[in-house]
Amino acid sequence: MIVELGHFALILAFMVAIFQMIVPMIGAAQGRAGWMAAAEPAATAQFVLTAISFGALTYAFVTSDFSLSLVVNNSHTLKPMIYKISGVWGNHEGSLLLWVLILTLFGAMAAWFGGNLPPTLKARVLAVQSSVAVAFFAFILFTSNPFLRLENPPFNGHDLNPLLQDPGLAFHPPFLYLGYVGLSMSFSFAVAALIEGRVDAAWGRWVRPWTLAAWIFLTIGIGMGSWWAYYELGWGGFWFWDPVENASFMPWLISAALLHSAIVVEKREALKSWTILLAILAFGFSLIGTFIVRSGVLTSVHAFANDPERGIYILGILTLFMGGALLLFALRASIMEAKGVFSILSRESALVLNNLLLAVACFVVFIGTIWPLIAEMFFDRTLSVGPPFFNAAFTPFVIGLAVVLPVGAMLPWKRGKIGRAMRPLIGAAALAVAATLLAYTVFTGHSSLGPLAIGLSVWLVAGAGIDLWSRSGRGAFAKRLARLIRLPRADWGKAVAHAGFGITLFGIAALTTYQTEDIRVAQEGVPYQVGAYQIELQEVRQLEGPNYISTMATIAVTDHGRPLALLYPERRLYPVAGMPTTEAAIDNGFIRDVYMVIGDPQDRGGWAVRTHIKPFANWIWGGAIIMALGGALSLSDRRYRIAAGAAKVKAPSAGVPAE
Repeated sequence: MIVELGHFALILAFMVAIFQMIVPMIGAAQGRAGWMAAAEPAATAQFVLTAISFGALTYAFVTSDFSLSLVVNNSHTLKPMIYKISGVWGNHEGSLLLWVLILTLFGAMAAWFGGNLPPTLKARVLAVQSSVAVAFFAFILFTSNPFLRLENPPFNGHDLNPLLQDPGLAFHPPFLYLGYVGLSMSFSFAVAALIEGRVDAAWGRWVRPWTLAAWIFLTIGIGMGSWWAYYELGWGGFWFWDPVENASFMPWLISAALLHSAIVVEKREALKSWTILLAILAFGFSLIGTFIVRSGVLTSVHAFANDPERGIYILGILTLFMGGALLLFALRASIMEAKGVFSILSRESALVLNNLLLAVACFVVFIGTIWPLIAEMFFDRTLSVGPPFFNAAFTPFVIGLAVVLPVGAMLPWKRGKIGRAMRPLIGAAALAVAATLLAYTVFTGHSSLGPLAIGLSVWLVAGAGIDLWSRSGRGAFAKRLARLIRLPRADWGKAVAHAGFGITLFGIAALTTYQTEDIRVAQEGVPYQVGAYQIELQEVRQLEGPNYISTMATIAVTDHGRPLALLYPERRLYPVAGMPTTEAAIDNGFIRDVYMVIGDPQDRGGWAVRTHIKPFANWIWGGAIIMALGGALSLSDRRYRIAAGAAKVKAPSAGVPAE
């Protein structure tokens, strides 16, 4: 009964979405207040109905209702409860329902918290948001229905993919979807503004919180996915340039550019066309990511589906919304005349350069990700684009971005002087050069990119601190400190986010340049040396988990005779799925990780053991957390909540009818 209720609620949500897509848009065009106001209860009803549907599917997984085909294929009675719940979105159909749930949540939040928006703009935003929901409701109901019943239910299920049975991946998709789908609000604001015929400073202020929220969730989601890959897949890397990893990274880059560009619209009413285009492209890359994950055109351990028919449907959604938005952008370009003028040496120019670096970096990742598909379709060649290409092509843009950020933050609006902007940064520059030389001197024989990246990370962190301190004005230290504490949260958020980027860059540079790897056949009770650490395989035994069989090793790690850690790497076999997994054991530290992996038994005795000493590995994810914290600080700024509402609605441009 509950499952049928969930299916019925999903159909009702689809019908409400159609209503919300049409009626408020007509009301805004004809000035009918009642029709426009209908968007708000419709958005709430759409979210509530979708939540009921998602709750019913979750109930089916929790209770192991094997009359549902989806539960049979992705669950098992012996599976721990957390993975029964995460199994709801650990598949194509359930994850798509989560996608739509978050989409309707953002639409409902725009209705709940959009009281300061002009009625016509609000109605159009909610109508555009609902049009996206209509497309995905149709996708679910007609091609990916999660509520399909089985005529003869089995007694048990086939279990969830063992790689997905991990706490990190249980929470990774919801955060990632909050970011992916959150960019739909930026898209809706962009399309609504184009229809409305008004793009001004108030619009820039309205669109920034939604973009910032999506960017925060993307940062957390990408960080969690990277962390999961690091400890779960057993190869010791934090980023493999996997197509699905790239699918989330591309909208992150574009949304970062959009955040910085919207600042220029808000402060100077410049870069209007570019900002609208970025808002369209940010959600466009989210849809491209959805296509990559669900079409089967590119293989990945993270991919949900391998169904070309579903891929064609998603490609149709992508073409409809991106093609329609870009066509509208071309037709309405004349309304987006920039008002603010600025010189080459100004904060505006620095933000433009920031945008170009981020956008081109995203384009490089896109080409590298999609090129194997293009080569196979048009040239009948099977190609593989791997980390060497991405590292070589992407790194220069990261270096350029790291150089520009502190300088751009110190430049004034409209017109500035490079000497005056650089004067406070002399100390940061000296510290960065010293860090570069120190890293180059101490760690000889390694890539020169490592010391350079370490120097740039110091430059970023020190530059962020100097930027923050410079905003405290002049005077006695105590007075400056008091003013510093009272600075707007957006200023603190910017500095913290830039510093987090520097910390992540430091962790990546140190890990990739200075890590130590040892692969050998280890005998039980025979110690061996890896770097400064002594490793000893003490024993290997068989254990039974709740739904797997484990081969677990006990490995002792000592540092100059001092016991450091006992590590327990595993090889697990999940009998129901018939799939083995590798569970790395890691002794986490502030300045290094000792990373152990147990392999297969060898014919002549002993076990294959892989050891990594990874310096500053946790700084990568610590920096991501700090970046997200910086975004949260900015999002909590009081000005985001009240300034847009206080802004006066300007008269429409010439030739554009007033609403």
